[in-house]
Formats: sequence, structure tokens, C-alpha cells
Amino acid sequence: MIKHSRPLTQREANPLALLPLFIFLAVYLIVSIAVNDFYKMPITVAFCVGVISALIMVKGGTTAERTEIFCRGAGNSNIMLMTLIFILAGAFAQTSKDMGAVDATVNLTLSIIPASLIVPGLFIAACLVSVSVGTSVGTVVALVPIAAGIAVKTDISSTLLAAAVVSGAMFGDNLSVISDTTIVATRTQGCNMKDKFRANWRIVWPYAVLTVILYAVAAGKYLSVYQPEDINWIKMLPYSAVLIMAIIGIDVIIVLISAILFSGITGILCGSFNMWGWTAAMGSGILSMGELIIITLLAGGMFELIKFNGAINWLIQTLTSRIKTRKGAELSIGAITSFCNFCTANNTIALIMAGPIAKEIAVKYKISAKRSASIMDIFSCAIQGAIPYGAQLLMAATLAGISPISIMKYAYYPYLLAAGAIIAIIFANSRKTPPDASA
Repeated sequence: MIKHSRPLTQREANPLALLPLFIFLAVYLIVSIAVNDFYKMPITVAFCVGVISALIMVKGGTTAERTEIFCRGAGNSNIMLMTLIFILAGAFAQTSKDMGAVDATVNLTLSIIPASLIVPGLFIAACLVSVSVGTSVGTVVALVPIAAGIAVKTDISSTLLAAAVVSGAMFGDNLSVISDTTIVATRTQGCNMKDKFRANWRIVWPYAVLTVILYAVAAGKYLSVYQPEDINWIKMLPYSAVLIMAIIGIDVIIVLISAILFSGITGILCGSFNMWGWTAAMGSGILSMGELIIITLLAGGMFELIKFNGAINWLIQTLTSRIKTRKGAELSIGAITSFCNFCTANNTIALIMAGPIAKEIAVKYKISAKRSASIMDIFSCAIQGAIPYGAQLLMAATLAGISPISIMKYAYYPYLLAAGAIIAIIFANSRKTPPDASA
């Protein structure tokens, strides 16, 4: 007799669906902390363990059907776009390094900024760039190689420098009017960009200033005197072009392709390499992103399984059933957004998932649209900039040759951003909150 498998069943709400996420975190974080070595446990292995546990937890269906759910998540259009960005970023990063663009930019930076101000200066630069380009990943790609180059030529910690860039990148991701998160938050809540920006700015600016102070204090012990080398202005052109194109608002894919071509042609003309040296640099850069791409695919697939098993629905039902006041409603919007981001490791996807639920809560409890959009965007960016398996920390760690967990120690701004949002909700004067949820 042939035994037929049970039909594949999607769970409506299931708290146990969160287990694979906790298994992944236990294998990666707890093991790393226990052995005091964050390189001992590869994050790819930890994700594989989480994926296997998530596959096992799916009710019914064949192995092929369960795997199809994983593939649907791994092949999500956002995941594929991120993968393409990683590939192009790797090619550009290695090409610009081999042709001397990084060294030229580092020499210029060290010639005009004292060592004690380099770290806060990088944070401010990342803030300005990310606000202009609207992408935190693009900011990390542009500035972390410079940060890594500064670390090599000074005694400043590469971890501290990379964290400053990530913090600044998340500042702009939260505030930029062309950021994906801003667009999704305002569209799902039904408010204007400028209104959401003003609501955000009132909350975040003190914490950005505090972050500058913290980075200045952290960098105070690095007092090395560096004698900058001659600046090759021609080799700085590729980075200058990248920043100009990004600020103009050109799509990140076009920016990276143009940057690869510009840095390659400049390198050939300057004699840094020949045609085959350029292709070798691109190939090496792409291969260096291999682990990051694998992590992104595994994460996308695992979190699709977690969602299928009912984790998100359970969270939404649990949080919305406990709302009693407007403050509680606002905290619930932040919690739902944070959890979706924690699970998906992508703040844009998290906002798409949490947006409709947040809108329902906002209307029911008379929270203005700009307020709910602001809360969603702040919490999503705070979580995204703090999780070691998010694209920003992974990209920064890959480019700087360090562990993503080590960056978490100095990622001041995301933590302050989350704390600031909670404080703003708890101590908000409800009489100042417009009662019209469509405002």
C-alpha cells in the first residue's frame, strides 16, 4: 500500500514557529559568546541549522513542497535585488581598491581631519551621504572601504570606524525622502513625505548629536600621528563620481555599474592594472561576496518558512489583543515592526508586512498617519542597524574583514534611535497628537 503524505498546511498562528529563529541565534550568538570567539561558528552553518529546523516544523506536505516554500522566500524579488547589489558592490570595491581610489581618498581624509575627529567625522559623512542617496547599503559600500583603509594607516579600530559608517547609514535610511523605508512607511499609512520627515526629525536629532559625542569620546584614545602621502587626485574621481551620481538620485544599480566602468578605465589609464588585471579584480571582488550572498538566500528562505508556520500571525494577534491605550497602540506598532524586521532582516520587507496592521491600529486608536509612519520607520531602521545578520552589518563586516558581531558593540545610533522612539512614545503629550488618523 502506498502511503500518501498529509496535505501541506499553513498555520494561522503558532508561537512555536519562532523556534528556528531562536535556534539560529543560539547556535550563532550563544556559541560564539561561550567560546569567546566570534569567528568560531560560521554564520552560514548557524543559518543552515535554523533552515533545517524550520523545514521540519512545517505541517504536512512532501519534502519537495516544504523546500518550495524555502525557495519562494530565497527567491523573493527583494532578496534577488540585494544579491545583485552585493555582486556589483564586490566588483566595484575590489576594482577601486586595486586601482588606488581607496588609498587616494584615505590620504585626503587623513590630511584634513585630525585622528580624534575621524570617527565622528565618518559618522557625519555617512549621515549626509545616506540622506542624499536614500540607501544604507549604498552608503556602506561607498564608505566602509575608506574606513578600512584609514584603520590600516592609523591605530584606530576598524570595528569602530565601520560601526560609525553603519550608524550614519541608518540615520539616512530613516530620514531620506527617497529611502525605500520612507516610501513604504508613508504609503502604507497614507501620509505625506514632508510630514513624516518632520515627525521623525523631532525624535531623532538629539540622538544623532549624542552619537557624534560618543564617537568623539570613543576615538579620543587614538592619538596616533599619521603623515599623509601625496594625494592622487585622478584616482579619487571614481569615488567622487559615485557620490555625485547617488546624490543626484540615480538608481543604485546604475551607480554601481558606472562606478565599476569608471574605476576600471581610470585604473588602466593610470597604469594600475591592464584589462586582465581589471577583470581579475572584478572576479575577486564578486567571489568575496559569496558568503554574504549565501547568508542572504538562507535568511530569506528561513524567514519565509517561519512566516508560513504562523509566527507573524501569532505575534500580531498577541500584541493587538493587549492594546488598551494610545501609548500601548504606538508601542504595539513599534513592536510588530521590530519583530517583522528581526525575522526578515530586511526593513523594507518588514514595513510592507507590518504596514497594514499598523494602519488598522492607528485608525482604531486615533493615531495620526504621520505618527504611525514615523514610529514604523524608526523602529525598522533601529533593528536593521543592530542585527548581525542584516545586510548593513554583514556588508560592512565583509568589506572591512571583521565580524558583524564585533560591529554591534559600537553601533551607537541604532540603539539610541530605539531608546529615543520608546521615550517619545511614553512621554508624549496625547493632547498634541492630532486625533485624525488620516492626517
